[in-house]
Amino acid sequence: MKGEFVRINKRLDPAQTGTEAEKLQSNLKKRVVGQEEAVMQIVNIYQMHLAGMGDSGRPIGNFLFLGPTGSGKTRMVEATAESLIGDVRAVVKIDCAEFQHSHEIAKLIGSPPGYLGHRETHPILSQEVLNHHHTEKVKLSFVLFDEIEKASDALWNLLLGILDKAILTLGDNRRVDFSRALIFMTSNLGASEMLQPNLGFAAGEAARQQAAGVVDKKLDDKISRAGVEAARRKFPPEFINRIDKVVVFKPLGEAELRKILTIELSIVQQRIFNSANGAPFVFLLTEAAREFLLREGTDLKYGARHLKRTIDRLLVHPLSNLITSEQVRGGDLICVALGPALSGLTFYKTAEDMPVYVMAQMVDKSITLPPLPAADSKSPRAATVAARSPRR
Repeated sequence: MKGEFVRINKRLDPAQTGTEAEKLQSNLKKRVVGQEEAVMQIVNIYQMHLAGMGDSGRPIGNFLFLGPTGSGKTRMVEATAESLIGDVRAVVKIDCAEFQHSHEIAKLIGSPPGYLGHRETHPILSQEVLNHHHTEKVKLSFVLFDEIEKASDALWNLLLGILDKAILTLGDNRRVDFSRALIFMTSNLGASEMLQPNLGFAAGEAARQQAAGVVDKKLDDKISRAGVEAARRKFPPEFINRIDKVVVFKPLGEAELRKILTIELSIVQQRIFNSANGAPFVFLLTEAAREFLLREGTDLKYGARHLKRTIDRLLVHPLSNLITSEQVRGGDLICVALGPALSGLTFYKTAEDMPVYVMAQMVDKSITLPPLPAADSKSPRAATVAARSPRR
């Protein structure tokens, strides 16, 4: 009968996330270590966008990331773009250190008509730039204002309109729509307070406890409060009020750096498989070599960036020398061990002419293998030769 409906009494779970949000959460956790709060805040905002529950007159989300250098702030933004668009370069990055004077704002919005160089000035924040990485499925833009505290007041004032109304007026009066953009701002404000001896050591200890499933809520709050209070001292209230989420990134402990080491080594292996020379090989580190890299790369003040520099210096640079001197070729298996003097790494070739499918089984399954020529799918070295042979 018309107007009839079924009455039920089913309890709903508002904490449950949708499939797309779960996928984003999983991808972010794989790429960024030890910053659960930041992951959840991004996932929550994205889920509001998917549900159509966001404010249509504002950007999808306005985030301020605070915390020490090397804690993953910029990486979180890049990981979000990589997870949703598939390209880490989809982030429009504004280095605020280049906008410390008000006249430099013209580089962002272009010069008004009549000013010298008007036609030669191409605004960085144009609609074309913002939409450049849109796909048929995902039409999102990612804008990062890096080290926002270094920018002039003129840039902060420019941001007020973007954060509140999702509109930017360029020098030639064209309007740029930010309603499909995620706006990220990063800052090191409060980092010195977090890394003070009485708080920094405890922060690292809190990170280690978190990895073990133990969270010191008081200490967590103290670290967050140090960052938020520093931001409130620096920025005017009308600026802070337009930010949806202020997230404080915690200093990384040993457990987090150990996970980051595994991720960075996987990235190095992926670069080897995808390198332009088309001669993939596998390297494996002994446990002692891993511990050596971790020990040399651990610095509370500089976080994951110091670890990455250490990997480049002690592993990537020597491997590059071995490749260019043709000591390492496609299909080789390289063992990286701790040297006899315990002060460096040693490199040994333990196998050669391995088929690609054998090498693929020895490395992380997320590695993207290069396409093999049809000539030979067993030997990378033979495949490389076939690929480079001129067609007849």
